[in-house]
This record gives sequence, structure tokens and C-alpha cells, in this order.
Amino acid sequence: MTTWEVLAVLAAGLAAGGVNAIVGAGTLVTFSTLVTIGIPPLTANVSNTVGLAAGSFSSSFGYRRELREQRSRAARLAPSSILGGVTGAALLMVLPASTFDAVVPVLILLGVVLVVVQPRLAKRLETPHEVVGHGGPLVLLGVFVTGIYGGYFGAAQGVLLIALLAITLDQNLQRVNAMKNLLAALVNLVAAIFFIFVADIDWLVALLIMASSIVGGWLGAHYGRHLSQTLLRWFIVVIGLVAVAAMVTQ
Repeated sequence: MTTWEVLAVLAAGLAAGGVNAIVGAGTLVTFSTLVTIGIPPLTANVSNTVGLAAGSFSSSFGYRRELREQRSRAARLAPSSILGGVTGAALLMVLPASTFDAVVPVLILLGVVLVVVQPRLAKRLETPHEVVGHGGPLVLLGVFVTGIYGGYFGAAQGVLLIALLAITLDQNLQRVNAMKNLLAALVNLVAAIFFIFVADIDWLVALLIMASSIVGGWLGAHYGRHLSQTLLRWFIVVIGLVAVAAMVTQ
């Protein structure tokens, strides 16, 4: 890797750590950057997952106060995220690489759409709504399915989790976001462990993302609420579309 490529990966990891803490779509930043600089999509995906796992826990640590109030709920939901993450990671390894190459542009576009509609979704969730459950079968199933998505690719996994938890749990959005960060971190962790043993990881990329995403996750958890959400959101959209273009034209 050239010096500029190293700097680009470090910057992407820093941004992704912060984005994951606030919005939950950091994978769009790092994965798009890796594909753009020429790293094969499958290698980029597994290396990115390994690198971002540490940053996910960094943002969770930043929300430790909100999580401390939800220990029993976290213990109830965590197994579903873990099982889903392992399932998604296994599917990534079992299915042919051509499947991933074909599906990922669609998943990136889905992630971009979710990031765009997230403000309206958040506004809808701030209004009174009927709570479906408090950690029962519906939310457990939803967390499991989201974990599969996160283990397989993960772009905008956090946006999906925020929507699911806000609808099914009687909690404010700050506490929902804290739980989202923890569950996404667990998915990233188990998928990363799985990939370490069975996948071809670009360790330089993974370590660069790991180092910078830890800092980004901490900064995002502490100061991210003061950032321009509109600017951040459109930054994610632009690099996501660049990644789709790069993959389609390969």
C-alpha cells in the first residue's frame, strides 16, 4: 500500500468508528474505501469486520452509563446477536465469492437508502407508538436476523437495529442507541473471530482500521451528537455510491 492509501484507510477507520457510534453505517465508509483503492471485495469485507470490531466496543464503552441501566435486557438479547453473527459469517464463507460480488452492490444501495431515510424514521419513532414487546420473541427474532445481515456484510446494520429496538422496546432513543452499539459490537466480534480462522484477511488493513476506529468510536460516543448530521449522512451516501460504481465497473 502507498502512503496515501494507508492514510485513506486510517481516515476511513476513524470516520467509521464515529459513524457507527452515532448512525450505525460505518461499514459503508471503510468497505467503500477499501474497494476503491483496489482491495478485492471479499477480502475487504472480512478485513473490515476484523478491524471494526474493536471500534464497536469503543463506542459501546462510551455509552456504558446507558448500558448499565439495561444489563438484564442486554443479557437477554446478546445470544441472538451472537448466533446471528456466526450464521451470517458462515454464509459468507459457504456461498461462492461470485454471490458476494453480485449481492453486495445491492446491500450497499440498501444501506445508502436506510441512511437517507433514517431522519424520517427517527422522527417517526419519537412520536407515541404502540410497543410490540419488551424483549420477547419478536425482538429476539429481529435481532437474530439483523445479526445474520451484520455477520454477512453489515453496512447499516446499526440503522436496522435502531429501528427494530425503538419499535419493540419502551425506551428512549439514547438508550436504544446504546443497546444498538453493544449488539452490533457482539456481531462484529463473533464474525471477526470466525474470519480469523477461516478467511483470507489483509492484516495491514485490519490493524489500520482497528487502531483508528477505536479512536473514532470513542469520539463518536462522546462528541458525535454535536456533529452536523446532514453533512455526515450525505458523506456516507456519496462514498457508498462510489463503492457501488467501483464494484460494478471492475
